[in-house]
Amino acid sequence: MASSACVTDLSRASSCRDGAAAAHLKILSIFIIFITSAVGMSSPVFLARIFQGKPLYDRAVVLIKCFAAGVILSTSLVHVLPDAYAALADCHVASRHPWRDFPFAGLVTLVGVLLALFVDLAASSHVEHAQYAPVVATEKESAVELGSGGGCGGGEGEFERGEELVKLKQRLVSQVLEIGIIFHSVIIGVTLGMSQNVCTIRPLVAALAFHQIFEGMGLGGCVAQAGFSFATMAYMCFMFSVTTPMGIMLGMALFSLTGLDDSSPNALIMEGLLGSVSSGILIYMALVDLIAIDFFHNKLMNSDPRLKKVSFVALTLGSASMSILALWA
Repeated sequence: MASSACVTDLSRASSCRDGAAAAHLKILSIFIIFITSAVGMSSPVFLARIFQGKPLYDRAVVLIKCFAAGVILSTSLVHVLPDAYAALADCHVASRHPWRDFPFAGLVTLVGVLLALFVDLAASSHVEHAQYAPVVATEKESAVELGSGGGCGGGEGEFERGEELVKLKQRLVSQVLEIGIIFHSVIIGVTLGMSQNVCTIRPLVAALAFHQIFEGMGLGGCVAQAGFSFATMAYMCFMFSVTTPMGIMLGMALFSLTGLDDSSPNALIMEGLLGSVSSGILIYMALVDLIAIDFFHNKLMNSDPRLKKVSFVALTLGSASMSILALWA
């Protein structure tokens, strides 16, 4: 049964294979995806800078971040994880030992979740340790000032350091999130670059353009709230924009050097394992560092029930927008 299915798949794919046409499409896709990625990520960053300091700024940032969380959660559960399972369940891979004996996609996704948790704990512990000593010193200074008739400057200093700790945490989340998304982008790019199937590439390029816009908006919303310097935000935007095009070029180079395309067993195994790790990281970041923090620990949202309802709608819209793209990519 499995062998006959493989023969059918190969005969269907052979009619769409055209190396020269595929190469032209992939070169065109490099420029299209670079532009759409840059537009998607830079849009929320520039909007945040334009509206910063205005009355609705904080609420707008919360809504953008909730939309972003929906996009990232949908990316991990509707796009990345099913692709990883499909790659490792392909008839060329699933007939081999040990891939037929164990659900490795689920296991490696679990490893990705635990890896993201470990990085989060280690980095948070380092940040809190670095902030602890100055806060203690501020409290001692506050006691001296209070004893000498001073005001409550120490309390203000402690509050400011608490705010700085929150900001550092947001920056950490943005950086780890970009790492997970970059993993995913590289996989997409390499898979597209190795493919010689024109029937697959043509609709995939159009779908990926929208995919990168929404994913870029998700990452850009988190970066905008983290308060990075303009140079850092520009660098993060550039890295996100070039990752998929670089993956496409890498995939084209691998096909040229090895002759292996995206349907080869080794390519499918690599795609499945890297996709599973990426999915685990994105699931953890979306649920723990974005959704849980905003809906349960955000003072502004907890003090405004209407904002919480609108934020949930934004989260749902982000999830739905990215999920609909699964019809094409």
